Formats: sequence, C-alpha cells, structure tokens
Amino acid sequence: MATSSDEQLRGPLYQAADKPYRQFTPHVPSDDLQFFVEQYWMVRWDLRGQAPYEAEHLPDASVHLVIEDDQAVVLGVTSRKFSRLTEGAGRAFCIKFRPGAFYPFVNAPVSCFTNKRVSLPEIFGAAGQALETEIRATKEDEPSIEIAEQFLRSRRPIRDDTVALIHRIIERVAADRTLTRCSHLEHEFYVTERTLQRLFSRYVGVSPGWVIRRYRIHDAVNHLEQGEIVDWPTLAVDLGYFDQAHFIKDFKQLIGVPPGRYARQVR
Repeated sequence: MATSSDEQLRGPLYQAADKPYRQFTPHVPSDDLQFFVEQYWMVRWDLRGQAPYEAEHLPDASVHLVIEDDQAVVLGVTSRKFSRLTEGAGRAFCIKFRPGAFYPFVNAPVSCFTNKRVSLPEIFGAAGQALETEIRATKEDEPSIEIAEQFLRSRRPIRDDTVALIHRIIERVAADRTLTRCSHLEHEFYVTERTLQRLFSRYVGVSPGWVIRRYRIHDAVNHLEQGEIVDWPTLAVDLGYFDQAHFIKDFKQLIGVPPGRYARQVR
C-alpha cells in the first residue's frame, strides 16, 4: 500500500501540522476499493508532559470510521466546524469514505448518521467489534490497512451507479467555482430538484446545497488565510450569494464566527 503525499490526503480530526510530537501518515486504498474509500490515515501523538491542544477543522461530505485506543466509531458528516482535543499519547486509524460511498456498506440513509458518532458494534455487530480489536492489536500501518480492507471486502459492497453519479456531481462542484446553485446541477446532470435532494439525503447525509456552500465558504477561507484584502460584497457575489448578509450567515454557520472576525484572527 503506497503512502500518498497529495495535499488532499489530510485527516479530518488530527491535521498534519508540523509538530514534533505528532506523526500523520496518509495512505491510498487498493485499486478495487478506491471507488469507496478516499484514503486511510494513521496518526500517532505523544503530548505527555505537554499541555493538550484543541484544533478546529472544516467539515466535508465524507463519513469516517475511526479507531482509537479508547473509542471506535463511525462519524457521520458534520454540518459545521468542529474541534478535537488532543492530549496524552495515543494512536488513531481512520477510513475516510468517498462522499456517498458509505451507503453500500450499511444500506441505510446516511442522513441517519449526520452530526452523530455511532459505535462500530452498533452498526456492524460482531464484525465491527472484531475490526476494533484487531486494529488496536496491530502496531504498524500496513497490517492495519490489510485488516481494514479485508473487513471492507467482506461486506461485499456493490458499485452503485448512484454513488458514481454523486462522485461526478461533487467533483464538478469542487472543480467549477461558477456552480453556486442546485439548479445548475439539476440542469447539468438531468435530475429534478426532488430527486437530487433525495439522493443526497440517502447517500451523502447532507443536502446538495450544503455541499455547494461548503466548497464556496472554503474558497472564502482560503482567500482570508492567504492574507488577501477582501471586498466583502464582491466576494459574496462571486461565491453565488444574492447579498453579503446571506454570505455572512452561511460563513458563521459553517465556520463558527463571522468572516470579518475570522480575517482578524488569521492576521
């Protein structure tokens, strides 16, 4: 299993900041599982004798399966910024599913998991408990990934055409910043508004509008973190908002603070 240096391979809970007491290692899945899995990552940290710290992170449209020393959970899509307290010493192993691709493993609406963390045995029964035990007993990355991939293959997931459609939709949203409204997606992919909403609720766990806003707000965050002087009304229009007030509302909902305050914090 090759380790990737792609900047996109980042852990949602433990960002790979340049800290001597924390090691972050992302991995690419095997070819037969890349339809379902975006990446695996392993994090090791040792803060013994140091103060714990809390890092804040932007959400994305992926479901994560995380196994640590003291918990093993499936994390549904988090609809707004979240934080993670890191303290003591430990290790975490994560499977990051591609958006929409967790559904074939559970055959249940992924919206049931949104903003929730659910234990592995609660979802996968004895197989989830066995996965948790085996991963914790394994100290190295490669054997952990082999165990995880055996587990995923044992679920016999089917390459669902709807998952492929969702992949194409989200890839378009990420790549084309002019796509700012659900109507753009409806026209391009020949689906009705009702069908699009239903598919995203079942497969992704959040609405297509949320996915669009997430990418557009992330664009705004990138502008601010680069220290750019921002013309707020113009930026709001460029991101597809009718006015600055709606942009500020969405930014605050997703990031937790208004964009002006965030800009000052960055500076």
